Amino acid sequence: MNPFATLGRFVVRFRWVILVVWLVGAPLTAKHLPSLSSVAKNDNSAFLPANAPSERAAALAAPFQPKSKGTALLIAVRADGPLTAADQNAIGDVAAAVARVHVVEAVRNEGTSADGEAQKIDLQLNLPPFSGGDQATDAVDGIRKAMADTPVPRGLALHLAGNIPTFVDEQKDTGHTQGVTQELAIFFIIALLLVVFRALLAPLVTLFPAALALVVAGPLIAEATHIGVQVSSLLQLLLVVIVLGAGTDYGLFLIFRMREELRAGRDPKDAVVVSVTRVGESITFSGITVIAALVSLLLASFGLYKGLGPGLAIGVGVVLIANLTLLPALLALMGRAVFWPLIPKPGQTRRSVWGAVASRVVGRPVLTLVIGASAFGGLALVVLDYSPAGFGAPSVSATSDSAQGQAALTAHFATAESNPTNVVFTLPSSVWQHSAVLSRAQHDLLTSGLFGAVAGALDPNGQGTAFTPGQLTRLYQALGPPQSLPVVAPSTSTVPTPVYEAYRATAQFVSADGRTILYDTSLRAGGPGTAAALNAIPRVRTAVASVAVHIGAVDNGVAGEAPSLNDVASVSAHDLVKILPVVMIVLALLLALMLRSLVAPIYLVLSVALSYLAALGLAVLVFVVIGGQAGINFVLPFFMFIFIMALGEDYNILVMSRIREEAHTLSLPDAVRRAVQATGTTVTSAGLILAGTFAVLTAAGGTQVQEIGVGLAVGVLLDTFLVRTLLVPSTVVLIGRWNWWPSKLWREETVESRL
Repeated sequence: MNPFATLGRFVVRFRWVILVVWLVGAPLTAKHLPSLSSVAKNDNSAFLPANAPSERAAALAAPFQPKSKGTALLIAVRADGPLTAADQNAIGDVAAAVARVHVVEAVRNEGTSADGEAQKIDLQLNLPPFSGGDQATDAVDGIRKAMADTPVPRGLALHLAGNIPTFVDEQKDTGHTQGVTQELAIFFIIALLLVVFRALLAPLVTLFPAALALVVAGPLIAEATHIGVQVSSLLQLLLVVIVLGAGTDYGLFLIFRMREELRAGRDPKDAVVVSVTRVGESITFSGITVIAALVSLLLASFGLYKGLGPGLAIGVGVVLIANLTLLPALLALMGRAVFWPLIPKPGQTRRSVWGAVASRVVGRPVLTLVIGASAFGGLALVVLDYSPAGFGAPSVSATSDSAQGQAALTAHFATAESNPTNVVFTLPSSVWQHSAVLSRAQHDLLTSGLFGAVAGALDPNGQGTAFTPGQLTRLYQALGPPQSLPVVAPSTSTVPTPVYEAYRATAQFVSADGRTILYDTSLRAGGPGTAAALNAIPRVRTAVASVAVHIGAVDNGVAGEAPSLNDVASVSAHDLVKILPVVMIVLALLLALMLRSLVAPIYLVLSVALSYLAALGLAVLVFVVIGGQAGINFVLPFFMFIFIMALGEDYNILVMSRIREEAHTLSLPDAVRRAVQATGTTVTSAGLILAGTFAVLTAAGGTQVQEIGVGLAVGVLLDTFLVRTLLVPSTVVLIGRWNWWPSKLWREETVESRL
């Protein structure tokens, strides 16, 4: 017995129970499980494997900032001139007040800017790096309250910036962006469904299960973080479009088939059962192919992909269940009224443009295939102009406190201090006994020609060379390690206050044991978030390694935004090469299982691969060749491959399963005509909706999300209107009965051809 026929009868019989379970279960899930935003991480480097060079460099720099601890920067700035003595005293009071906040473990004054108008204080927090959720929000709010409650002179502005404050502020923006994305996606889907169905209730019935699935999926994914699933803000955005887009697609498959069965004269409840029987397998295999492709991301080294894969797979799984249970229950409850005012009548036929298209494809399959393959091949060649570009951490609103703090850093401190690329050396013995190493390393870095500025212990405040190596050694002998000094010099100290403060600031460049030294640098290639800086990192690492040999260091590394982005690009490219064949093999096996064929899966998977390369080539053409960008988002090729391969197979499954169904009673050319005519509107409508939901990202997200949205939308449209309705049908006709080898259908057609 067909399991989907059993499912269809069960859902129709217990339709009220199923509806109540969903209506009660969804809000309970959202209430009792955590939200996605409370568990999200927001910096791409937070997802790098531990053996990535930038992560190793960060581990070397642990004496200055432990990898397990989050940070924040307190920025004090006066816009009308240099900081006054009253300002300095007030900043000390603010630092003391902040130090009393329970989450703050250490407060370190990192000195005054060269223009004397700003001062920065590093805060070490008892929170993991890139923390989010209520704990991080409460911590940041507590620090900002301590800052606001401490009186300061008029004209002195205080800001809290750095990783965690920026993430907390960005989370608020993400929540708004996610809301906008969801609203735009729902509006677009409803508008298009109104055009497709020309009915008032059908769009709402189609969308409702997907929307309810979205309510359930978010908390389930958040709960799954306890078993290792990682969540990023990008997952939050993609979850909306994937669940709503894929869910609407599956709903269309079912509702279009129900309308067809009603026109064939069936009773509404029988029409629902038959629709689930006929289309349930297609929907299920469509969902399983997407889930399988997403789960394969567990093989990735980049944590962002690992988190996106299982997280989105959970979302697809939930929406698949909703469309196999809740949607049929709603259709059984509402019956023909779903299609009001154009209620389908028995015997009614509807002419489709896809019938004419199918006739032309069947009549000229060779010409169709040659023209289509040539066009796609030409677009695929543009991929040769692909070059990666990073996108860094998501930006926050310019009016947020963290953004204003970063702006003050950029305005008053050199790039090497406001957003540095850190060079770290580990020495065999304490530098305090061999301080000449400090000047030698700084000189070698500057003469390499790769750095625009280098700040280190000899110039801790960025105001010109503060110390010679000999002076630094004598200060160490007189005062001890700078980490142990109080903020204010003791009254018994004979060291001038400016010299005392400058020496204290060397703690950010030399570890307490003197065996680790750090330099804040700026890259000549460009800002750390640019493609030029990303691509310069291999040369920078080679130069730093050479300096390490010259100064006798036992280890070295380069950390910061540009090195992290370079590692992300490298890991992402490696993951694509590793996972690409796995996904193709998995999808081919699933198609073989469903179609009972070993031939059809080969060209079906290859057709989607060609569609992927053409879509990526078009993205390169738009953003790089025409748009003039230095490169495109380095995760775009990976995302496009996974989503276009997985979602493209949805339409393959629908079309091919219908061709196979019709081939049992019709000749193959007639079966292709009938199947394309029957599914053409479904496929194109589903493709438009899915592409539209991806395109919504261009309106709701930043540049990085816009590129992903455009790339995925273009890929879905190419796959929908050309591959699924032209290239695949023409290939089926040319291959003939061998499409079904070695299944029973192949044997039946072989016998018939001999008679």
